[in-house]
Amino acid sequence: MEFSEYFQPLSKDRFGAFAEQKNSLGSVVEMHMEEGGFPDFSGSHIAIIGVGDDRGAVRNDGCGRAPDIIREKLYALKLARHPYKIIDLGNLRTGATLADTYAALSTVHVELFKEGVLPVILGGSQDITFAQYVAYQKLEETVNIVSVDSRFDLGSSEEPNNSDSYLGKIVLHEPNFLFNFSNIGYQTYFVGHEQIDLMEKLYFDAYRLGQVRRDMEEVEPIVRNADILSFDITAIRQSDAPGNGNASPNGFYGEEACQILRYAGMSDKLTSVGIYEINPLFDNHDQTSHLAAQMIWYLIDGYYNRKKDVPLKSKTEFVKYRVNIKSSEQEIVFYKSKKSERWWMEVPYPGNKIRYHKHHLVPCSYKDYEAACNDEMPERWWQAFQKLS
Repeated sequence: MEFSEYFQPLSKDRFGAFAEQKNSLGSVVEMHMEEGGFPDFSGSHIAIIGVGDDRGAVRNDGCGRAPDIIREKLYALKLARHPYKIIDLGNLRTGATLADTYAALSTVHVELFKEGVLPVILGGSQDITFAQYVAYQKLEETVNIVSVDSRFDLGSSEEPNNSDSYLGKIVLHEPNFLFNFSNIGYQTYFVGHEQIDLMEKLYFDAYRLGQVRRDMEEVEPIVRNADILSFDITAIRQSDAPGNGNASPNGFYGEEACQILRYAGMSDKLTSVGIYEINPLFDNHDQTSHLAAQMIWYLIDGYYNRKKDVPLKSKTEFVKYRVNIKSSEQEIVFYKSKKSERWWMEVPYPGNKIRYHKHHLVPCSYKDYEAACNDEMPERWWQAFQKLS
């Protein structure tokens, strides 16, 4: 099957005019339209993909209509001073079954990975995160998933894969190559103590909404460690993002969501992004789609502000600090980037677990270094050590 046959081209009547709008983002995006043929994605930086499959949605039927509305808002936004190389592959053709849609999207991801292109998915329901995950199986490396969500979506083993159970399906998937899962912004009254206990038993990381909002800068190291970012729009408060059947009065503000996406874009490690559960049927004057468009704008802005300072590539661009934790007789080695002033720390791993080699340098913050200097073991170090051991 030709790669182009996976996709439905965009309507020229609906999107063709954006190419003529001076200084708009749409003027620099190469779009797969009804006329003009399928774009060559080799050499591209970012690929926009619409996935309008909402068969896995729970209490949110209609979110499959979102991709084109988000595009309209996104392509009307203004340009920054970046060397844009963005393509829009169009909308993924919906499979006969959900499994067919997952398989098609995973295949597309693998081809984009080979070319070093960052896929940005416009959903659709959040169970599509499962397809993002399965795409990494051919890489034969463990991966980190970060989900921005008010819930954990663990579901039960009896449930089919849907937006409330996709994480449970990922955990049970064989072969399993999930190294870590981090939730940002859960709300306790939606998850309960049993699911919190289960997250702890799995050594997953969960950050409560209030905890995160007190210091948004501490989100950056969490997101910097992600291979996959999955953003459920229900993580944003209803007043800012009403377009969802499960919207809640509490959540992140719109500008905080944009900040998280910019952090994500700046991460050299991030290789797949999805924004899910936006439902135009519940929206108010396309407010939620407009917010999603601004979030993607910040993701793109972050991408073009990458510093390429991953420590594994070159330690000469870093200042190295050694801190002895007397209480545990443990030495922690920190690295501070000379380019970005971001921090990492080394976590030892058993030599027979080579598959974990890329996880022993853990993104952290200056606060973690301060804690170590005060003879306190940084929580991030301890969490990573438990997973590696």
